[in-house]
Amino acid sequence: MTATVNGQAQRLDVPAHTTALDWLRGQGLTGAKEGCAEGECGACSVLVARPDPAGGTRWTAINACLVPAAALDGQEVLTSEGLGTPDAFHPVQYEMAVRGGSQCGYCTPGFVCSMAAEYYRPGRVTAADRAGGDAELGEDGELGEDGELGENGFDLHALSGNLCRCTGYRPIRDAAYALGLPEEGDDLARRRTEPAPAPVSTRYATETGSYARATSLREAIDLLAEHRDAVLVAGSTDWAVEVNLRGARPPFVVGIDRVPELRELRIDADHIELGAALSLSEIEEGLAGRVPLLDQLFPQFASRLIRNAATIGGNLGTGSPIGDTPPVLLALESGVVLASAQGDREVPLSEYFTGYRESVRRPDELIRAVRIPLPLSPVTAFHKIAKRRFDDISSVAVGFALRVEDGIVTTARIGLGGVAATPIRATRTEAALEGRPFSREQVRAAAEVMRSEGTPMDDHRASAAYRSAMLGTALLRLHAEHLNREGNPA
Repeated sequence: MTATVNGQAQRLDVPAHTTALDWLRGQGLTGAKEGCAEGECGACSVLVARPDPAGGTRWTAINACLVPAAALDGQEVLTSEGLGTPDAFHPVQYEMAVRGGSQCGYCTPGFVCSMAAEYYRPGRVTAADRAGGDAELGEDGELGEDGELGENGFDLHALSGNLCRCTGYRPIRDAAYALGLPEEGDDLARRRTEPAPAPVSTRYATETGSYARATSLREAIDLLAEHRDAVLVAGSTDWAVEVNLRGARPPFVVGIDRVPELRELRIDADHIELGAALSLSEIEEGLAGRVPLLDQLFPQFASRLIRNAATIGGNLGTGSPIGDTPPVLLALESGVVLASAQGDREVPLSEYFTGYRESVRRPDELIRAVRIPLPLSPVTAFHKIAKRRFDDISSVAVGFALRVEDGIVTTARIGLGGVAATPIRATRTEAALEGRPFSREQVRAAAEVMRSEGTPMDDHRASAAYRSAMLGTALLRLHAEHLNREGNPA
């Protein structure tokens, strides 16, 4: 096995459960650091060459601490060392240096890689280009609804997965907003016009376990049939934490992140189909606002670094009761398409989960896609209650999708996370809303019902009483937001 790192072919000869971070550091590329081993700090950020929808390559920032080294077989990686040299800084490195964006330097290479991914993002244009030469800036000299899009087109959320403990974020932000567009002759910019590396079929076995990358759905299904105890890995943002922090060592891992049949996004007349191995960032870009409820979810799902790797199939496959996508997908009445040697079968998501991290998926099946029926309900909202606004695990998550016609709720679908052993539908609250006026009085009555949904528990994130209170508050908030959108006083 080999991977191209900073333009040079490198042999991949490590134990099966070695992370990309540990392998890179073993090659002497020690710019990437391990700060948390679970994808929260971004100190391990590197760039990988991923396919662009236009047929070229996109430099994508990911957490190297979460990627199996074996998953890099045949792939192309760029570390902070590959961006520039001490005698010829990359523009990102130069701006970080001259604007005081580094102090102890531990987090700096990770910031540089995440910043470089945004620097090379296709479609990034300056405010002057967008406004025909005359852009109107916000109070802080920045564009965008939340004031975090620079006039150079840099989206500061690209750095949301990178933490700094000593420098402070203002000089890092200043460095990001000082960047121009890539100049003519920039080799990494030119690389974007060429195809990304194709996935290769990988078979890798060591004394501690085996790794196999499937390059087709048929191959993935055959591997599952041969190894009933296999662990399926796509973005690996959840499973790698088990490997890093809890010492998990599954005997056989199947990589399905590049299986073409799992990476399709289709919009048909009656449904939208999202391939299970599409990353959340790819879905966000591919849908381009087509599903407003998902647009509310994306910015609150971890960080951009995580969303660049985490997949929608993986978020369902883990079966976590606090995953962010299930409440939204439940509200959208989504179905899960399961594939096996016998073919496909579709299961309503409301019937998919059977217990804590358990589901109806058989050992010989994998999640092929998620289907969202059309048309969509027009009144939607995603409320995530957590200790931090961004990049945090939810205490409670609620997805709403309602139809309100002439002031009457005709349909109501509400998905809940964090209040039971599985994600659930708030069916009693839905019944309390449907066929009744969407009025303050009726919503207050339904909010009392919603407070009793699920079986919330006390833990280190929130008490059961708090979770119940937040359920009722979420419905009241939805009603107030709807009134404001309709131009009526709350």
